[in-house]
Amino acid sequence: MHRLQGAAHGAGPARRWIAALCLALAACGGGGGGGGNSATPVTGAAAVAAAADRPTTSLDAARLAEQASFGPTESLIAGIAASGPLKWIARQMTLPASSYPQLGSEAIDRWTDKNRSWCQANFSAGTYCWRDYYTATPVAWQFYRQALGNDDQLRQRVAWALSQWLVASDQEVNGTYGLRHWAQLFRDNAFGNYRDLLRAVALSPVMGEFLNNVNNSKTDPNENFARELLQLFSIGTCVLNHDGSLKDGKCEATYDNATVREYAYALTGWTYPAGGASAWCASLCNGWQNPRWLSGAMVAVPAQHDQTVRTLLSGVTLPASRTPEQALDKVLDSIMAHGNLAPFVARRLIQHLVTGNPSAAYVADVASAFEAGSYQGIGSGTRGDLGATVAAVLLHAEARDTAHLTDRGYGRLREPVQLWTGVMRALDAVSDGLWWASAFGGELDQAIYGAPSVFSYYAPDYIPGGADVTAPAFGIEDANTTLKRLSFINYLSFTKSDPVMPASATVAGAIGTALSWSRYADSAGDPAALVDRLDLLLTSRQLNATQKQAIVDAVSVINQSTHGADWPAWRVRAAVFLTLAAPQSSIVR
Repeated sequence: MHRLQGAAHGAGPARRWIAALCLALAACGGGGGGGGNSATPVTGAAAVAAAADRPTTSLDAARLAEQASFGPTESLIAGIAASGPLKWIARQMTLPASSYPQLGSEAIDRWTDKNRSWCQANFSAGTYCWRDYYTATPVAWQFYRQALGNDDQLRQRVAWALSQWLVASDQEVNGTYGLRHWAQLFRDNAFGNYRDLLRAVALSPVMGEFLNNVNNSKTDPNENFARELLQLFSIGTCVLNHDGSLKDGKCEATYDNATVREYAYALTGWTYPAGGASAWCASLCNGWQNPRWLSGAMVAVPAQHDQTVRTLLSGVTLPASRTPEQALDKVLDSIMAHGNLAPFVARRLIQHLVTGNPSAAYVADVASAFEAGSYQGIGSGTRGDLGATVAAVLLHAEARDTAHLTDRGYGRLREPVQLWTGVMRALDAVSDGLWWASAFGGELDQAIYGAPSVFSYYAPDYIPGGADVTAPAFGIEDANTTLKRLSFINYLSFTKSDPVMPASATVAGAIGTALSWSRYADSAGDPAALVDRLDLLLTSRQLNATQKQAIVDAVSVINQSTHGADWPAWRVRAAVFLTLAAPQSSIVR
């Protein structure tokens, strides 16, 4: 058993486990190793979904489930294998979008002062008012519940990916109801057009508050949103070739601070949507600003919009006479026409769904799909179509061909969010999401809609120390988080409590988290068959022969004499733990 498990305590073993993870990804040097809102169907996807099945292998299906869902299940693998990747993706794109329910209370923005007076006035001491009404924590609960059980897995995964580089966070924006709208924005636009997504982001009062674009007047505008719109949300800082590589092999700046200033002026004249109320507004709203309100889109105030001729990127010029809406259209025109946009979006989506270190050819092909707006029958034919772009990411040979499994640096570290959802889905969990959102998830530096800054949880170009390839998610992996991963795996595998996490008395309708071991009980009598099932489900067949035999040997010693009548379940528990403890289970390939 120790051959796979290692020690569960101490920083030394944790560092060795990190090294093993890096070797599994070949990212650290030294060689490689083994029901809701309706959504408009993506143009063409319905026809593709109705076409004949094109079956694939169970391995290909398991890998696609890892890339395009919140974790494989045996039924999901079987479904993908029967229909084939293209048809499954098209079907996913025609499903209605999951919807976040109403969360928090819009009444919190009808403040009478600038502290927590609403909580103080409406709740007694010892309640969880701040958590329930001001933070993203209730959004996270719903995120996890829907990630475990809802059918629109691809839409949810893409929405989560998009939100990881188009960032707003409860670290700066307090208002659960507004953060709920922010999270839904990505689901509603996941397969739409990137231009529409950027518009929704630009007009969101959550983003307006997060990056200081709300109430930005024409006299001396704040530059935060304008800068990040260019740097982090669309084109990046260096001029790129179509394949995402640096033009002429060096960083030629895409813009300078004067350009940022032009965009900041172009984006002036927007305030909160109507609906807020504040006793302070008479003295603080300057006669044109609406009180804070996080529902709906920001509204234009033409008198506060700059009217000077402004020069934007891509040869776009703002005339001297214009409305805030017209200026925003020109801003979007300049971004959508920029040569960097397609490879920028292509690389980000590939990194979040398939591999942190894609080849130049992979980026170029996905960028072409973004520009054409169509891929294998999916898409509208309009530049910026995200449905077509996602299809290209997942159907490309670099995503599907198993020959790439031996490529040095191929794959990505399973992020903390996907660690929990993957295990829970594999074990038929029923959960209210509180456990991960309130404990392990935050401790592993990936709280849902709680990124520490606009730069998200980790950098897209992060290279682990001593490595020579990009492995972004390793930016939040260290000895401490590794120990917490192992602690989590150990707890869920061997705790005798049922449920593994009881319902919280502080949350209405909480049910806790319960696992089921019964699905695999019919294989408990045959350890080799049990390990084979788990190898497909939890590692996409990455375990080598030595590892598989070590797990079989460890599981085989568990029997009725050692564990009583419940020995089949304990065999399953041990096999799950040892498979998850293997470094390959943390590398999605």
